[in-house]
Amino acid sequence: MSRGYLYVLFFTAIFLQAGAYGLTFMLPRLFDSFGADEKVVGSMLFATTISTIVTVYFSGHLSDYFGRQRTLSGACIAISVSLLLYGFVDVVGISLVVASLLLGFGWGLTYSLGPVVLSRLVNADMRVRFFTLLSVFVMAGFGLSPVLAAVLEGAGFSVRHAFFVTAALCIVSAILFLFLDRPIKAHAINPRAELPSRITRAALSGVIASRSFLPIMMICLGASVFAGMINFQTVFADARGLNYASFFLIYTITVVVFRLILSRFKDGTNPYRTIAVLLYVMCVSVVIFIFSGASFPLYMLVAVLFAVGYGISYPLLVTVTANDAEEHLSAQTLQLFALTYFIGIFGFPVCVRSDWR
Repeated sequence: MSRGYLYVLFFTAIFLQAGAYGLTFMLPRLFDSFGADEKVVGSMLFATTISTIVTVYFSGHLSDYFGRQRTLSGACIAISVSLLLYGFVDVVGISLVVASLLLGFGWGLTYSLGPVVLSRLVNADMRVRFFTLLSVFVMAGFGLSPVLAAVLEGAGFSVRHAFFVTAALCIVSAILFLFLDRPIKAHAINPRAELPSRITRAALSGVIASRSFLPIMMICLGASVFAGMINFQTVFADARGLNYASFFLIYTITVVVFRLILSRFKDGTNPYRTIAVLLYVMCVSVVIFIFSGASFPLYMLVAVLFAVGYGISYPLLVTVTANDAEEHLSAQTLQLFALTYFIGIFGFPVCVRSDWR
């Protein structure tokens, strides 16, 4: 298999399973169909948060035992089962808890191990390009799944069908990851065996003492803002009489376009300055959103600015984290990056959840 074909299949697998992440933003709508409110959503996301944190911590242990690609394949199967449970459930109970735990398990593995696998395939000076492409396919899957849900609802189906369709796509992704096991090992930049990936006390201390710890903390804060803006966007939109699908569509298109532009460049001379400017843009978008009311043009402006601010800073943060990591701690560093990301994504909504209706 050629290296180019390998990248195509790898990014396709990433894209197909990424829709599950976008469907978490449809949980308020799904839960409303059987009488549950945003507090229940917050509780389920709390279960997902715990599962994700534990899974990311032990993702290195699992990948050391099963292999990274096999672990990714198993993660996609777990996500598929989770989405099927969400789609079939019609009452608050143990099935929702199991679905939430499986979702955290699957996403903890795919988000932490995906960049680790990719880092073995590209040189350091090409990481901006390929980590950006990785985030493009993740964002495309994430952003288009709520749009898929809206299209299905418009065609007379329910939001549940979006969960069923995405579950099937995750199975395809699982097959692709399993198929790519040998080709990825054959095309690795460093032909030596994979270094241990498990997080130990010594590895954790090494990461905290390294330069990579700064972007790790930055992504936690950025992910918290992202979760605050996106996680209950359907509720925000309904309360203001706006169309949430338009927000997700414009946000996704903007992120994908600007990340594709970014993928044409290599590392700049001062990536942290660029990241700072982008985070300021993100903050401006949040301020505009607070005061925009029911204005559709301002709503779209917020989507564009937030996409530029957060959407472009994310792949840059992944890149500087990988580049600033100690070589023997590269896998652990990227896993901790994913860990703090999920703490922000899932933990922040739990901290601030309230009944907005």
